[in-house]
Amino acid sequence: MAERATEVIVGGAVLAVAAAFLVYAGQVSGVTGGGGALAEYNASFRSVEGVSVGTDVRMAGVKVGTVTGLQLDPTTFRAETVFTVDDSIRLPQDTAVAISSEGLLGGNFLEIVPGGMLEEYEPGDEIYDTQSSVSLISLLLKFVGGGGDSAGGAPE
Repeated sequence: MAERATEVIVGGAVLAVAAAFLVYAGQVSGVTGGGGALAEYNASFRSVEGVSVGTDVRMAGVKVGTVTGLQLDPTTFRAETVFTVDDSIRLPQDTAVAISSEGLLGGNFLEIVPGGMLEEYEPGDEIYDTQSSVSLISLLLKFVGGGGDSAGGAPE
């Protein structure tokens, strides 16, 4: 009888730990909690290397949204990006959006750099001031191979 009680207690503890893990995973991934309204914005990038649907959108290092859509515009050959931002955050019209890296081995994220204008973007607007991702591999190849720009090189 004592063995059965021990099994029930251990089983209950395992279920409690599993439930706590699921709650934690949901909060970290942004699936649960919060519940705040989201505003959707658009931006066009030359390259969105390292960014996919679900990538974080951050401002001052704090997650404020998520990338919700990516597609190639067949006429401009640019990556059209749709992302959400917490509706309580108002973006000035001189806001910039850049693809930043968490470090040499970290992933990429969309970084919002707010400006100082009084006029604000409305949800659904396109943010035109964008900076694409920089490929670390191509930079290293230019450095190692000597294919980088030199002072006497021809202008692009």
